Amino acid sequence: MEAQVEAAEDAVWLRMPDRRVEPRARWWWTIRAAIRVAIIVAGMAAAYLWVEPLRPWLGLPIQIATVLGLIYIAAMPPWRYAVHRWETTDEAVYARTGWYVREWRVAPISRIQTVDTNQGPIEQLMGLATLAVTTASAHGAIYIPGLDQRVAAEAAQHLTQITQLTEGDQT
Repeated sequence: MEAQVEAAEDAVWLRMPDRRVEPRARWWWTIRAAIRVAIIVAGMAAAYLWVEPLRPWLGLPIQIATVLGLIYIAAMPPWRYAVHRWETTDEAVYARTGWYVREWRVAPISRIQTVDTNQGPIEQLMGLATLAVTTASAHGAIYIPGLDQRVAAEAAQHLTQITQLTEGDQT
């Protein structure tokens, strides 16, 4: 009976992670959103200029896309910041991501295969990084975006040390 109680206490549960991403991540998400919206609106504007004499009604979709894009740029970053959480413990990696569709993920330490940090060009300029924890799961890696690059490096080092000490097959 005691073994069952100890096993239940050691089990990894799906719970809310307690750490927020870096506040600068809001600016990173804003810049990425602005670039996306600018590309879409510019493409629509180019199409409008090319075929305008034939289809003058194309101006309205450009205006609608611009308004919706500005709403997206204003609303998405703070919303994502409010939702994104992460945590690493000696037992598991916990992550909650998404802004429209939310995803909670837990990766037990014994299932971790690799730990990496990634930085795109905008992340590099802002001192941010994404922690990628690859597991033996059909669902794929857990990505924790918007971390300070030092925090991401420390988390990667910590997880690497823990996984080396953890018995298990990492498959």
